[in-house]
Amino acid sequence: MRAGRFREELYFRLNGVCLRLPPLRHRKEDISTLADYFLARYAALFGRPKPVLSAQEMRALKEYDWPGNIRELENAMKKAVVLGGEVFQIVEAGAMPGDAPAPALETATVSLKDAARAASRRAERELILKALARTRWNRKRAAMELRISYKALLYKLKQIGPEEATGD
Repeated sequence: MRAGRFREELYFRLNGVCLRLPPLRHRKEDISTLADYFLARYAALFGRPKPVLSAQEMRALKEYDWPGNIRELENAMKKAVVLGGEVFQIVEAGAMPGDAPAPALETATVSLKDAARAASRRAERELILKALARTRWNRKRAAMELRISYKALLYKLKQIGPEEATGD
């Protein structure tokens, strides 16, 4: 500002209250409070039930280093609300976002679009099979839980394959 490279008016506009907080990895005791806050906030915002964290899930959240700090925690809690708690299957497996190494892909032969489609299909398949397991393979109830039409579920089951789509 004194060197004339920064406008004084802009400096005072930007220089509001400045709080210096240590990173989340150094404040593990705040994780449960912040996670609960974000779960409640996004459950209300999206009109969804607030997921409840198990002791194992909370332990996994506290053991993770959170390189993305509070924003990463917030995004993880938002995903938990939107996906109905399915994000915590990752936590129970012991891998948080960013922990697991990405599968080795030959960039010359696999496009980003193809990789995204494959990941989407795998995630969709898992969600469908879990919904079917929860509803004891009642396809109409599973479709309602997944918020898709019954016909769409039947089509997706056909894509999954007969051995997995039968529930055997």
